[in-house]
Amino acid sequence: MLRDSFGRVATDLRVSLTDKCNLRCTYCMPPEGLDWLPNAQLLTADEIVRLVTIGVERLGITEVRYTGGEPLLRRELVDIVQRTTALEPRPQVSITSNGIGLAKLAVPLKEAGLDRVNVSLDTLDRDTFKRLAHRDRFEDVIDGLAAAHEAGLRPVKVNAVLMRGINEAEASALLRFCLDKAYELRFIEQMPLDAQHGWSRADMVTADEILALLSADFDLAPDDTEERGSAPAERFTVDGGPGRVGVIGSVTRPFCGACDRVRLTADGQVRNCLFATEESDLKAAMRAGASDDELAERWVVAVKGKRAGHGIDDPSFLQPARPMSAIGG
Repeated sequence: MLRDSFGRVATDLRVSLTDKCNLRCTYCMPPEGLDWLPNAQLLTADEIVRLVTIGVERLGITEVRYTGGEPLLRRELVDIVQRTTALEPRPQVSITSNGIGLAKLAVPLKEAGLDRVNVSLDTLDRDTFKRLAHRDRFEDVIDGLAAAHEAGLRPVKVNAVLMRGINEAEASALLRFCLDKAYELRFIEQMPLDAQHGWSRADMVTADEILALLSADFDLAPDDTEERGSAPAERFTVDGGPGRVGVIGSVTRPFCGACDRVRLTADGQVRNCLFATEESDLKAAMRAGASDDELAERWVVAVKGKRAGHGIDDPSFLQPARPMSAIGG
């Protein structure tokens, strides 16, 4: 199993399929974009499936989430999902997406076995969307959410990041929208993973502030119907239920002690934490002829070195050189 020195076991694998994205969200990358990885450096579809198979069949991975960049930009996505859901034991398979293109792909992905989607939506205002994402694609995201719900990729989860002075006033409107559509909303504290390294704690809307904003319009109660376990979100019932909302306080309410995640970048590097400063190269070993046993052993060693926590509050904290788009969510 993928067990670290603190006894945590990684069962949730996040796999980045590409570092490319068709939005330029301000908390992720600059308006002009980034220098994308050359195609030759990206894992091929066969290499991705091989490593995921090792994770599932040999190392105890039970959940696989495909991320990016934007995973819908990966042409082989449907095939990769289909091959992943055919594994034994079958893992839960999901994607995290910006929703652009999901209107066309929701049904093929459902037919390939995809279980659900997480879609980013930070605002319900088209002009604010353009300001945040530097692209006029608001309606595409809304259409993608509706298509995913209609295709049965439920529950459709919505990820929202509130930014001070930009969209924090929309907290309640976003929750009303998701409740009306039967989507599950998750607010996520803005994390220091932007390519510009411009993150500031003072500009971040904290979990406490998010709950205060929502409590002005809704009656929130801790959801104790199920144990939180390793889930990153603290969940709350809204107005007595059945609607719920989650808050992921990665910075101010870290959940590192129960973390069960491990990440594989689009160029084949194992990262045992979003904020890790070290990586373990599986791609080079694989292309040099390493066996599945050898790759599994490298993976085990990589996870053993996981630190106790992300250390954002430590004065020695260094933001990872790679931004979120290159790591995978």
